[in-house]
Amino acid sequence: MTGGSHGPAAEDGTTGTPGTFRSTDTAGTSNTAGTTPYTAQDRTVTAPADAPTSVDAATDAVPPRVRELQGRELAAALRTDAAERAAELAARGTPPHLAVVTATADDSSAWYVRSIARSAEKAGLVCTVVDLGPEAPAPAIRARLRELSAEPGVHGIILQTPLPTGARLEDLASAIDPVKDVDGANPLSLGRLAAGLPAFAPATAEAVIALLDHHKIPLAGRHAVVVGRSTVVGKPAAHLLLDRNATVTVCHSRTTDLPALTRTADVLVAAVGRPRLITPDDVSPGTVIIDVGTNVTEDGTLVGDVDPAAGARSGAITPVPGGVGPVTTALLLQHTVRAALTL
Repeated sequence: MTGGSHGPAAEDGTTGTPGTFRSTDTAGTSNTAGTTPYTAQDRTVTAPADAPTSVDAATDAVPPRVRELQGRELAAALRTDAAERAAELAARGTPPHLAVVTATADDSSAWYVRSIARSAEKAGLVCTVVDLGPEAPAPAIRARLRELSAEPGVHGIILQTPLPTGARLEDLASAIDPVKDVDGANPLSLGRLAAGLPAFAPATAEAVIALLDHHKIPLAGRHAVVVGRSTVVGKPAAHLLLDRNATVTVCHSRTTDLPALTRTADVLVAAVGRPRLITPDDVSPGTVIIDVGTNVTEDGTLVGDVDPAAGARSGAITPVPGGVGPVTTALLLQHTVRAALTL
């Protein structure tokens, strides 16, 4: 699974997210933090000898002497910024309001939704979880999304995945008003993103860029290889990298000789939802690895799409958890605050 505002997303576009909140059709207050501008500095990245090392036994540990590209510090800053702006809006009588629509019995999805709601509560946002049940027909989901889009007091809308059998995210998300589409799921939002026009980007894809900027990884003129072509992460991340003047290669399930391409990457983004797909032999020294994957193994260990040992060879890698995930959630909150300021 690969992380996304909708939750982990497989390469073919299917998604399932870690996260949860109370599943009800009533409003519950919750807070989350949002996003701030990022400034990239053209600086060569090296792996310091005293780089921090993950020691969480329940996760894949990042090997020693590797630059660990943590996301928690950035996420905290984004949440603080969102909370400050949310407080200003609340003082004016318009607290930012995020609605999360879910139609699944998936445990990891429920965990992710709860996580969003808790983060929203802490940041001073209102969060309503609309649980339509795992048997909800697509027309009912679409109708609820249209109702929320028409509600003046709702500023941001997320359609949580996975969806019931036969329902497609792209079809249903078209019912979300683009102004409230804080996870960039509406095809109109994705089209504007591809055209370089203002729009909310999928939060996970934006988190990739935010992390690179936070850690001062230069992108202009660099070769970025994106493994995965979902509309939640892979494709939008590729467009955002192009906007930063990177030369981008997108790989997928039909790519022949994947390692030959990943070894050429200055920046490697792994977003396919396959545990430890990328091995040390698939990367080159100096590559910066952004691991978007969030996969739970049979023994309960949370692992990414990249073998942590690959970080020892490349020199810089995001941890799982603690890398892309926290930034994604913080950006969802930031997007909601921005939408509230606009509406």
